[in-house]
Amino acid sequence: MGCGVEGVEMKAIWRASGLARGAALGLALALPLVAASAGATSAACAPDQVELRLASGTVARFSVEVVDTPAERAQGLMFREHMASSSGMLFIYERPQRAVFWMKNTLIPLDMIFADETGLVRHVHANAVPQDETGIDGGPDILAILEINGGLAKKLGIVSGAVIRHPDLEQNFAAWRCDAQ
Repeated sequence: MGCGVEGVEMKAIWRASGLARGAALGLALALPLVAASAGATSAACAPDQVELRLASGTVARFSVEVVDTPAERAQGLMFREHMASSSGMLFIYERPQRAVFWMKNTLIPLDMIFADETGLVRHVHANAVPQDETGIDGGPDILAILEINGGLAKKLGIVSGAVIRHPDLEQNFAAWRCDAQ
């Protein structure tokens, strides 16, 4: 699971190794938790979870590993043979920028969900092909990228216009703040 990321000023291979630790193993076969409505959120804004409010009003929740340093982003999901369906990896940049990923050394298909500094999903790339070194451009002004198992975005209805909630998004700019239901 190796994705590369091309920043505005530099290129780097960004992927992290290993499975989500501890609880992720117990969730290996579980589907992401989907609440009945946007108001049905609990444990909002836990650092190890991402919530997505979908156009339908439902909320999808994933257990995530957060990668927010150049070294962590360089490792990303490289060489992982599987990932629990309720898990993902959240890449956070220091500032909005053009984000271009690739799949070098990535062993499983991934959906990449690109969001701006407000958490608004700007682009969803479905089923990125393992080992493919073709750049996947998320567009300009991207602050966060959520990677989940390939095919889940379509299955859950995650499309542009959805909103991500996570405590590492600057709450003064967040479209869906941590203190909101």
